[in-house]
This record gives sequence, C-alpha cells and structure tokens, in this order.
Amino acid sequence: MSNTTADTPGPSLARRAAVTLASAGALAGLAGAYAPGIAYAEAHSTTARPASLFRDCPTLPIGVDPARWRCEVHTAAPQLTVGKVTVKLAPITMTHAEGPMPDGTNGQVWGAMHSAPTAVPGGLSGTAAGEYARQLRLSIKPEYGGRSDFYTGTMSLRFRLSSPLLSHGCTIGASAPVDFQLKRSGPSEWISQDPPLIKFSAYDDTFAAPAAENCGPMTAPLNRRLGLPAASGNLMTYDATYTFRMYDQLATS
Repeated sequence: MSNTTADTPGPSLARRAAVTLASAGALAGLAGAYAPGIAYAEAHSTTARPASLFRDCPTLPIGVDPARWRCEVHTAAPQLTVGKVTVKLAPITMTHAEGPMPDGTNGQVWGAMHSAPTAVPGGLSGTAAGEYARQLRLSIKPEYGGRSDFYTGTMSLRFRLSSPLLSHGCTIGASAPVDFQLKRSGPSEWISQDPPLIKFSAYDDTFAAPAAENCGPMTAPLNRRLGLPAASGNLMTYDATYTFRMYDQLATS
C-alpha cells in the first residue's frame, strides 16, 4: 500500500499550510447475493475469465473438500463519506474462499485486497489550488483492516492518507480499523452464468469514523479539515460485481 511521493516543501510552505488547515472548517449484502430472490439477466455468456483473476485464492483448510469450496473475487467502486469529506474511491478487489468445514459449519479464508490512492477534492486545505496545489494535495487509500465475514457482510478497513506534508503511516483507523456492517440495497442480479458474474449493491450508514493518527505535526489541523472523529453522518455505498470458481476447477485450470 504505497504512499504518494513528492518533493519536500520548505518551512515557509509548511507554516502556510498549517495556517490554512487550521482555518478550514474516505456483507449481509455480500453473502445475501446467493439467497433466494436473485434477479436473472442474461442466461449465458461465453466471455472467459482469465486465470490471473484467481491468483490470490488462499490455501484451503486441512481436511475440507475442494469440490465444495469456491474462490470468490469481487470488485467494487465504493463511494465514501467520512466526516466532512466525500470521495469516490478507486476500485477495490477482494479475494476470499468459502465452503463447509469438516464438521459442517461455514468456513471462510481471507485471500487479498488490492486498491489504489484516490485524490481527495480540495486537498489538505479543502481549497488547494494554484502554485500550492501540488504540495497541499491529499489522497486516500483503503487497506484491509484484518477482519471480514462474508456470510454476514462485515468487514474492517483502514484508510491511508498521503500528502507531501503528512508523515508516513498517517491513517484513519490506525489503532483500530473502521468496522462496516453492509446491508443490501436490493436484490442481486446474475449478469452471466458461464462464467458466473453477479452484481449487487450494499451500504452502511451506521459506522463511526475515528480521527486520523500518525500524521505528524499536521494531525490536529488535518482532523479539523476532515471533520474527524465523526460518530455519525458517515456513509459507504458499495456497488460491486463478483465471480467465483470451485477449487477443484482451479486445480485443473
């Protein structure tokens, strides 16, 4: 999860940025995709899914049946509102495996998450423009927070903040990740059955957004600019598609 890089500004720019910032006022739904009530669109599609799409499929638990486990890859372009900032995040791709454990209970294994930084409109000051736009730019990047349950639609994320004026490691949810409980916005829709491709939408408007941490001298003015921490008024909408492949098919693909 790389940070944005740039030339280091001089002391006068840092002081000016600080003054500007001080004055300035980013899966019940997921598992439910398999539930009854799914809408069907096209019956079939001959579009092949590249094998590289499943490169992050995790190793299965010992003793499970690969024919009953599947690797799922879903991609979403979420829109995030935290505090006073709303941003449409770069696409997120998540991979995980799920299936029955030997004792019959539901099992799942985390695979990987990939995303990219997204520019925050207005940058560090909220109005960054002109000669200082480069130095005052700000980006946000979601990172996996270490917890997920795709049967219940829960997951945790951290949000890495990058700017020439912020310390490396500046993050919303650094001490404890932001926990999301996604709810479906409506029925899922099969776009294709061969290969499988399903579309769904979900959202969470109940999560609390903590303050950014580890941002260096700019931590306090940055949080004032972002309106953090924010106990309410936050929102993530999550429009996504996903595909899957059974593990016995992965072995022969």
